[in-house]
Amino acid sequence: MKHYGLIGYPLSHSFSKKYFTEKFEKEHIKDAKYDLFPIEHITQLPELLKSHPDLCGLNVTVPHKIGVLKYLDWIEHDARKAGAVNCIRISAESPVAVAFSGELGINGDDFRLEGFNTDIYGFEMSLKPLLKDRHDKALVLGDGGAAKAVKCVLENLGIDYKMVTRKPQPGNLLFNELKPRHIKDNLLIINTTPIGMSPNVDECPPIPYEAITDEHLLYDLIYNPEKTLFLEKGEQKGAAIKNGHEMLILQAEKSWEIWTQKEIYP
Repeated sequence: MKHYGLIGYPLSHSFSKKYFTEKFEKEHIKDAKYDLFPIEHITQLPELLKSHPDLCGLNVTVPHKIGVLKYLDWIEHDARKAGAVNCIRISAESPVAVAFSGELGINGDDFRLEGFNTDIYGFEMSLKPLLKDRHDKALVLGDGGAAKAVKCVLENLGIDYKMVTRKPQPGNLLFNELKPRHIKDNLLIINTTPIGMSPNVDECPPIPYEAITDEHLLYDLIYNPEKTLFLEKGEQKGAAIKNGHEMLILQAEKSWEIWTQKEIYP
C-alpha cells in the first residue's frame, strides 16, 4: 500500500483528503491511501516519517510551507525561488546520489525528500487563459506563504506587481494607503489573504472597489465560498473573476504526477 498525506495545522477540513480519496476510488487505484497528519510544529516531521515508513508523498499546507525547507534533501528550482514548498516526494535514496554526496537522506535514513511547489503550476495554468495584454501590472493582496507562488508566477510571466499588506514592509503598499489610482493602474488584482473565506463570507479585502472597471481581472485564491465578496464586488463592476478551485485541482494533479513519476532528481 502506497501512503500519501497532508501535513499542516490545524487540518479541520481538507480539500486534498477528499480529492485524493475520490480520485483513488474513481480511477480504481487500489494500492494507495491518503491521510491527514496534523502536526503543529514542523520539528515533528522526522518522527512522522519514521512512524510511517510506507509514506511516498506529502502535501504541505499552512503553517509549514516555509519551515519544511530545511528538512529537504533537494528543492526544485521554482520552489526554491518562491521560498515555499507544498509537495514532497519521498523516495528511496539513490545509491548514485549517496556516492556523490557521501550522505544518506534526512537524519541518515535511507530515503530522501524532494520538494516542489505545485501551487506555482496550478496558479499559472489557471491564470494564463484569462490574461489579456492589458494585464501587465498587478496588485497582490497579502504577503504570506500563499503569495510566494503568486509572485513566482508573475515574475515568470513578466508581470510587474506590488504587494499590499496591513503591516509596513519594504517596497510594499499598505491597505490603508490604497487609492483609486492604484486600482486603475493595476488591472490584475490577486487576493492571497484568507479574508472572505467561509465562514467569514461577509468580509473582503479593504480596497477601493469603486475604481474597478470591466478591464480588470480579479483572482481569489479562496475557493470556499465559490464566489467571495471580493469577487462579487469585482463582478458587479464588470470585471472578469476567478476563484481558486481550478488551481487546487491542478496543483493536486501535479502532486500526483510528481509522486508517481520514475525520474530521479539530481
